[in-house]
Amino acid sequence: MLLMQTTTAFVLLNGDKEHSMITLIRTNSFNKDFIHLVKYLDAELAVLDGPEHEFYAQLNKTAEIKHVIVAYEDDKPVSCGAIREYSPTIMEVKRMYTLPASRGKGIATKILKELEKWASELAYQKCILETGRRQPDAIWLYQKNGYNIIPSYGKYLAMENSVCFEKEI
Repeated sequence: MLLMQTTTAFVLLNGDKEHSMITLIRTNSFNKDFIHLVKYLDAELAVLDGPEHEFYAQLNKTAEIKHVIVAYEDDKPVSCGAIREYSPTIMEVKRMYTLPASRGKGIATKILKELEKWASELAYQKCILETGRRQPDAIWLYQKNGYNIIPSYGKYLAMENSVCFEKEI
């Protein structure tokens, strides 16, 4: 089942004359644009993770994720993120990615806030996530959005490269 609902639209101003229309949609992991963006994410992570990539890849399967956000810039898919249930009160943020040409515009922050809003609407109390030490931009994104570093959890316990975060929503 494919769910598509426009949730948010906003205009990005880049200087005096340039602007882009950004639209966020709620969907699921069967969305073709989400699948396409995740392929770029996986290719980037294969380089960043190095020999640990196989371990992380097994934890990032996207089959049947019910809660996905895809961002479109002028109708072109440029960014994504997802949440999945970790426990009855906690959602885990997964598969956050923005195409390089669209980074630095605040799109990932908009997606993250929409994922938190969606989790809250579903009566979850907290979001958690894992990212890698070799991803300083991701670490900065989560910290500037109110996420606090926590001890590694679950399958990330033994991974030195993992940095885990949480935020009450």
